[in-house]
Amino acid sequence: MFVVIVTYLRPLSEVDAAVPDHRAFLARHYAAGTFLLSGPQVPRSGGVILARNVSRDALTALLAEDPFSQRGLAEYRIVEFAPNLAAADFAHLLPAD
Repeated sequence: MFVVIVTYLRPLSEVDAAVPDHRAFLARHYAAGTFLLSGPQVPRSGGVILARNVSRDALTALLAEDPFSQRGLAEYRIVEFAPNLAAADFAHLLPAD
């Protein structure tokens, strides 16, 4: 599983102009089962994406397709982790033993 930390590189006015295309990108990857959660950081200096069912290399390639990336609006830091505990509502996300 991965946490993707998105950091904006350009002013929010430029980022906001790309939000509709970015959300369409996110929707495709939610539909594919790759993205679990996403949203802006607080304060809004970037965003966070929780991803699974993908390799690091595939995730890196996928993020290069994000309009934020293609337009030079953001950079991404990928943190891989191995979840082993979860709240009851999220236990189905844990890997099978």
